[in-house]
Amino acid sequence: MAQLTPTDPNPFATDPGDELPVGLQLTWRLRALIATGRLAAGERLPSFRRLSGWAGVNVNTVRAVYAGLEREGLVVSRQGQGTFVADGIEPASQLEEIATDALRRAQEAGLSPRELAIVASACASMPGPLDESAVEAPALPDPTVEGEAIEVRRELRRQIARLEAELGTYPRDLPRDLPTAPRRAKAHIAGVEELEQTRDTLIAQLSAAQRAAEQRARQAGRERAQEASPLERAMSWWRHKH
Repeated sequence: MAQLTPTDPNPFATDPGDELPVGLQLTWRLRALIATGRLAAGERLPSFRRLSGWAGVNVNTVRAVYAGLEREGLVVSRQGQGTFVADGIEPASQLEEIATDALRRAQEAGLSPRELAIVASACASMPGPLDESAVEAPALPDPTVEGEAIEVRRELRRQIARLEAELGTYPRDLPRDLPTAPRRAKAHIAGVEELEQTRDTLIAQLSAAQRAAEQRARQAGRERAQEASPLERAMSWWRHKH
């Protein structure tokens, strides 16, 4: 683990001028450390007074933060001993890799980390992305009459639009040697078979792009293995102060 010096920035310092309340800032940092396993089950958290000094907040704010984490089942308080990460917490270390990769990509694109967090939060509260199985076996009506055939085409176009939108989130990961749907020499009304072919082609492209993105993320993770992540720096700073 990278060794930090006393001059390293305090990772628990809060910003009173931020739109997020200082208590929420502190809660999210502690939740991140617990969720990724940087703070392991059974590990003792800093005392109210120590963390209030690090964060620059009132002791009562830290007390409220710990109480909120305890209500969520993330920590437990023990009389006369302090506050500890609850037993049975199953961390997801890959969260940190996913988050740092997303931050890096946002920075490369000149985007703000806060805007990334806002959009991620908004997306999480909406219906999830279209999964491949839902596309491969759509619940479509039997096109035995013209009216039903129209509905089939409409549903296929909706699926195609959603696939194209999701494919657009992988601009760097789409292999160039994938098959593409045949192009028509002149404008026409696409039939069910043609739309199905376009949909299936997009499914194949999306699947390949997702695999490429996962492979790139794993490679990036290996390249960053020797570098201290933000959460690792936070814990190094924390333990350096003990």
